[in-house]
Amino acid sequence: MPEVTVRGIRFHAQTMDPPRGAAPGAPVVVFVHGLVIDNLSSFYYTLAGPVSAAGARAVLYDLRGHGRSELTPAGYRAADGVEDLFGVLDALGHRQPVYLVSNSFGGVVALNAALARPGRVAGLVMIESYGPAEHAGEWTEDMLNTIGRSALALEYERLADQLLAIGWRKGGRQAQTAHALINGTSLLDDLAAVEPVRPAALAALDCPVLAVYGEHSDIVAAGRLLLRSVPGCTLHIMAGHAHTVLREGTAELLGVMLPWLAHHAGTRVPVMAAGGAA
Repeated sequence: MPEVTVRGIRFHAQTMDPPRGAAPGAPVVVFVHGLVIDNLSSFYYTLAGPVSAAGARAVLYDLRGHGRSELTPAGYRAADGVEDLFGVLDALGHRQPVYLVSNSFGGVVALNAALARPGRVAGLVMIESYGPAEHAGEWTEDMLNTIGRSALALEYERLADQLLAIGWRKGGRQAQTAHALINGTSLLDDLAAVEPVRPAALAALDCPVLAVYGEHSDIVAAGRLLLRSVPGCTLHIMAGHAHTVLREGTAELLGVMLPWLAHHAGTRVPVMAAGGAA
């Protein structure tokens, strides 16, 4: 299990190298997953393999307190996520500009990373990503309410014990991890303090951005705000989808994302993906 230590904290990371014979100096594409019941596996089994096969070096890591990364009592602010991200990349030896692919809350980390250190981010792929908003509380309140309800179920309904009792070990372990994260750390307080990235800051982004949101998503307005505010933004709305486009719309997502990476990062477009995007 590959691990790196960043600021005294242990992080689990995985790398998928491009095929042998790929052009030297392969672009690095880093995947940043969402909160609580999520980890790097959500990208490992969907996007990372095809991106690597297209000629990029795919880097995946578990956020602090998620998956196999270390759980800490505090440190879940957006700024902590940014420092963790660049710390992991430094530890892996990736100091060149990278492409960040984010899903859900991972967009908060990716977007703030691009603003904090623009010289290290070559481009952003925002998949159903939180982060941009015109006013405070537009998405944080809903997210906190959702996580708060999960906290109650985990604490008082002993969800993890119930899942383990019926033999669902994977679900039980995930519930145990979520319980420790939500009820045993500063996560909720840190999320409550997150400020959205507003239009003026978005306008300062000088890297290309691909925004992909579901037609029926509760946060599709974030994608439209990115399109209006970021000079180099491309928006793709996935018809018939809501927030789960990564899992339920993987083929269409790849059909949009791989050509975008080919144009901006110099990877190749597999024939099947090119045909699907046509």
